Amino acid sequence: MAIERIIDKRPHDLGGGFEVGRVLPFRARRMVGPFIFFDHLGPVELAPGIPRQLDVRPHPHIGLATVTYLYSGQLTHRDSLGCRQEIRPGEVNWMVAGRGITHSERLEYARAHGALMHGIQAWVALPDEAEETAPSFHHHEGDDLPQWNEHGVRGRLIAGAADGLKAAVPTHSPLSYQHWQMDAGARYAVGADYTERAVYCVSGAVELDGAALRAGQMAVLDGRDAVDVVAAAPSQLMVLGGEPVGERYLLWNFVASSRARLEQAAADWRAQRMKLPLGDDAEFIPGP
Repeated sequence: MAIERIIDKRPHDLGGGFEVGRVLPFRARRMVGPFIFFDHLGPVELAPGIPRQLDVRPHPHIGLATVTYLYSGQLTHRDSLGCRQEIRPGEVNWMVAGRGITHSERLEYARAHGALMHGIQAWVALPDEAEETAPSFHHHEGDDLPQWNEHGVRGRLIAGAADGLKAAVPTHSPLSYQHWQMDAGARYAVGADYTERAVYCVSGAVELDGAALRAGQMAVLDGRDAVDVVAAAPSQLMVLGGEPVGERYLLWNFVASSRARLEQAAADWRAQRMKLPLGDDAEFIPGP
């Protein structure tokens, strides 16, 4: 069988009443390649005038890169490098935390206009040699992200490389992150490019190697063979994979190859030694 295990999303409260579906980390499968965190946001309808408590307030990261990918709605990103950027559907904000960065994601658009918020937030652990790299921020609006439309499948390569295509997003280890939209009855293969791979069903329903995968489930694949995905209904999928970067520890919003580095980051945050984003410096969330 081509599937190692199926992981169901679990409800997780981010605070302020905003709930997501958490997929990774999972107790029996902490990572898929370098992907160490995977949250499904929404879909949730937000009315104009929503309270600021629903915002993702300023918080720190080390040792990872974040990517928030939206299907609908809009978020306002601000970080300690001075970057301010709207995140819109199909665009990529790739933030490299490296030795340390802070950022917030605000629901400014929804607060003003209302919005159906729906998307995925993922974290990618950096390899040993890049854990302490300088933080950076990269925005891509779609033109430099390879797309295809064939056999009832519309795909976008969000980051990394797959099937001979390469995205412009700067990554630090071999990986692939894709968004597929499949018509009912469409068939497409997850390539054999990487040691570890997974398929997450955002909406609809698909079959992999004869096993059903419904919305809110991730199938972690076993082995290196290509695996056909067949859509039983119109479906959206996230397909991810990559090479392992070694054991990683996770504490709050920090990722590191050593527990001592996590403890140092937590101490730095508690002592307010990490710069907050411009405009967000009046808010401080106590850390661990």
